[in-house]
Amino acid sequence: MKTPSENYRKGRGAQQNTANHFLKYRVESDEEGADPEELLPSPKTQFLTETPKKILSTFNSPDIPAGQSINPYQGCEHGCIYCYARNSHEYWGFSAGLDFESKIMVKHTAPQMLDDLLKSPKWKPSPIELSGNTDCYQPAERKFKLTRGLLEVFAKYRNPVGIITKNALILRDLDLLQELAERNLVHVYISLTTLNESLRQAMEPRTVTANGRLAVIRKLSEAGVPVGVMTAPLIPGLNDHEIPKLIEAAAQAGARSAGYTIVRLNGAIATLFEDWIRKAFPDRADKVLAQIRDCHGGQLNDSRWVTRMMGEGKLAENIAQLHALARRKYMAGREMPNYDLTQFRREGLQFKLF
Repeated sequence: MKTPSENYRKGRGAQQNTANHFLKYRVESDEEGADPEELLPSPKTQFLTETPKKILSTFNSPDIPAGQSINPYQGCEHGCIYCYARNSHEYWGFSAGLDFESKIMVKHTAPQMLDDLLKSPKWKPSPIELSGNTDCYQPAERKFKLTRGLLEVFAKYRNPVGIITKNALILRDLDLLQELAERNLVHVYISLTTLNESLRQAMEPRTVTANGRLAVIRKLSEAGVPVGVMTAPLIPGLNDHEIPKLIEAAAQAGARSAGYTIVRLNGAIATLFEDWIRKAFPDRADKVLAQIRDCHGGQLNDSRWVTRMMGEGKLAENIAQLHALARRKYMAGREMPNYDLTQFRREGLQFKLF
């Protein structure tokens, strides 16, 4: 594997700011002969306040079970180059590139809005996912503690919650997670994409190491919190060969289930990913891009129901079979418990007074 090219920015996933297709005008340097990438240093993270009118997002599609999610943050400092959420940053007038991982929108009112929602007579108890778009335990959470505030509300009303993260910061809230787990009100999934540290550093530059994530799985499992692993996204030619080892390691740490998706590069992500891999891993860029296309009908992007998540063709079938075989071998007889919707108490903490 060759070393990254000289103009590769370490510490950030995206290597540039792509144009926002919602904006008519774009600011560029007028310096003759200037290289925009050389003029743009790695940006410092900024936190911007967002005041949403509603906190709950609903989703329902043929390849994702109907559900609801809350994202206390938009944008993510983890900087994962493949992240599908990058495109949503353009809705705020930013770029899906460096802006996505350096301009973080913070929803300070999220816990209070959730409290108002759950105590409403119109609310019917049902699971709500945290991190449907961006990681609820990204570095900003250490400062703003919005995810902890949300978990306190879930525990108060005993409403089920699902979490997906790749950050060890989740262990800070082990007390609340245990309280919810005792009532079958929480599922946690840890994202684990590679055991190769050099790949992890380039692909997910501001995230916890694989060993750190396995330690999180182990500690959650030992504490009685049901935890699974998401080996996602799988990128053909880059990390798909690691499937058996990823699932074996997660199972040894106590994971009860494993899921996956195959990477798809919609919108600006295709430009960002191709730019990134040609700089980070120039020796394998053409092979990886060709194999991604092979899984999506010759395209890097894919918006078709079902195939967009799992791909199609022989290579995608091989990945599916390998993943299924590894699950049968290392996770046979394991499963996540069902949520207990009967635990819900609209009175919240007041219920404890009687």
